[in-house]
Amino acid sequence: MLLPKGGVSWKAARASLPPTRAIWMLLTRTRFLLLVALAGAILLLWRCVRSSASGMQSFYCWGPSKSPMEMTPNEQAAWNAHLRTPVLFNHHAPVEVNSSTVQHVDLNVIKSTTKAVENRERVLILTPLKDAAPHLPRYFELITNLTYPHDLIDLAFLVSDSTDETLAVLAAELDRIQKSGGSVPFRSATVVEKDFGFKLSQAVDDRHGFEIQAPRRKALARARNYLLSTALRPDHSWVYWRDVDIVECPADVLEDFIAHDRDILVPNIWFHRFEDGRDIEGRFDYNSWVESNKARRLASKLSKDDILVEGYKKYYDTGRKHMALMGDWRGNKHEEIELDGIGGVNIIVKADVHRSGINFPCYAFENQAETEGFAKMAKRAGYGVYGLPNYVVWHIDTEEKDDHKY
Repeated sequence: MLLPKGGVSWKAARASLPPTRAIWMLLTRTRFLLLVALAGAILLLWRCVRSSASGMQSFYCWGPSKSPMEMTPNEQAAWNAHLRTPVLFNHHAPVEVNSSTVQHVDLNVIKSTTKAVENRERVLILTPLKDAAPHLPRYFELITNLTYPHDLIDLAFLVSDSTDETLAVLAAELDRIQKSGGSVPFRSATVVEKDFGFKLSQAVDDRHGFEIQAPRRKALARARNYLLSTALRPDHSWVYWRDVDIVECPADVLEDFIAHDRDILVPNIWFHRFEDGRDIEGRFDYNSWVESNKARRLASKLSKDDILVEGYKKYYDTGRKHMALMGDWRGNKHEEIELDGIGGVNIIVKADVHRSGINFPCYAFENQAETEGFAKMAKRAGYGVYGLPNYVVWHIDTEEKDDHKY
C-alpha cells in the first residue's frame, strides 16, 4: 500500500478507524461476552489447580488399587517393581540430660579381644584373702612385675574371717605400691571386708580334710561372689582370679592367656618340694578335670545336694582325667584341652561371662560347687572352658596328705 506524499495525518487515520458505535456493538455481542467469560474461567481454574497441587498430594493413594492380601504374587511383584510407598519420619532433636544423678553406660563398646593392650582393655584382678598375711609380700612382688600396663589394671581384695594381720599388711603393701612412681602403681585398688562366720584355720589338716571340703567350697564361693559383685565395673573387659599363695608365675601371664581368646582359661598348678636335694615338682590342683562316665554314674546315685570333691579317691572315685597329672612345663605352653571343671588358683575370664550371670555357686550345682560349679554353669550356658596342661603356675607347697593324692 502506498502512503500519501504528505505522510499520515491524525485526521486521515481517524477516518480509517471503525466508528465508535461499531466497536461498542462488537463488545456487547453475546458471543464475544461468552468467549471472554470462558477464557477467564479457564485462567482462574488453572491458577487454583496450580496453587493447590502440593496440598492435593496428601490425598493421593500411594498403594495399589487392591489390598495386598488380595493380590497375586505376580501382581505384587509388578506393583513393587515400579513404585515404593514413601515413609516420612519425624526426626526429633537429641535429648540432653544434665542431671548428675542420671548415668549412661554403653556396654556395646566393651569388648574382650586378643589385642587387649592395643585396645586399652581393662583388667580386674580379684583375690579373696583369709589369714593371708605371710603370703602378701610375695604376692605383691609378683603382680608388680606383670608386664600388662598397670594403668589398665584394677586390684580388688576381699578379707574375710581373718584372725591375723591380713588387713594391715594388705593396706601397707597397697599404700606403698600406689605411692611409688613410674609404671608400678595400678589404676585403682579396692579392699572389701565381709565375714561369713566360717572359722576354719589355715592348717593343712583343716583346709584339706575331706569332711570340710563341701562347707569350705561353699564359703569360698560366697566370698568370690561378694568380691565380684562389688568390684566389677562396666569398663572391665577381663577378670583375672589369682590366689594369694602363688610363688612363681610368668610376668606376661595376662598377655599369654588373653592371646587364646577363650571365655574361661586356666593353667596347670604345680608346686616345688625339695626332698634329698631333688625337686619333685608336685601336682597341686585336682579341681581342673575332664568329666568321665564313671563320675556321671556316681552323681546319678547322689542326692542333688551332695557335692563331689576331687583329690580324695578313697571317698569319691570319679575316674575323671585330671589336668594336674598331665602335661609338662617343658612342652608347648599354648597347647589346649577342653575342661569340665576348673580350680581357682589362676583363672582368666572374659568379663561378659560374669555379666551374663555365671558366678560361683555356693550350693550344689550338678553336684559341684565353687570353681567346679562355675565351670559346669558356664558350659551349661554355652561358654568354652579350657586348660593349658603345659603352662605351669607354681603354688606354695601344701604338704598334702596321702589321702589327697592320685
